[in-house]
Amino acid sequence: MGTAVGHNGVVRIAVGTDEVSAVTTAVERHLVEAGHELVDAGHGAPWPDVGRGVGAEVAGGRADRGIAWCWTGTGVSIAANKVAGVRAALCTDAETARGARRWNDANVLALGLRLTSEAAALEIVDAFLATDPDGTESDNIARIP
Repeated sequence: MGTAVGHNGVVRIAVGTDEVSAVTTAVERHLVEAGHELVDAGHGAPWPDVGRGVGAEVAGGRADRGIAWCWTGTGVSIAANKVAGVRAALCTDAETARGARRWNDANVLALGLRLTSEAAALEIVDAFLATDPDGTESDNIARIP
């Protein structure tokens, strides 16, 4: 299983949401139970701050990956992608999350609160964390400023 590994095998994941919900709480609990270390990048903050905060933690090396939520997921994705070095992907299913990691080396996962159930969110997050980038895409990824 692939994961971005931090110190002592622990994956550090920056998490942030503009609205704490049962889904965000369940996902964070799932991540901790799986042995991941969470880095709080903002809970209840405005979505631009959440997206930028998660992105900054990842780009700054304080987190290996990031997960950001807002109502649609679009806002945090846009905000995170404004941070140099961030490749945020808004994913609505596990296969899209796998593809975002495999072909785009996405390092931030954006999720929407409006339509994402707890079961779907857990599947998406697990797929995102378990997938490694495809090395044959490195030239394409390097073309992103």
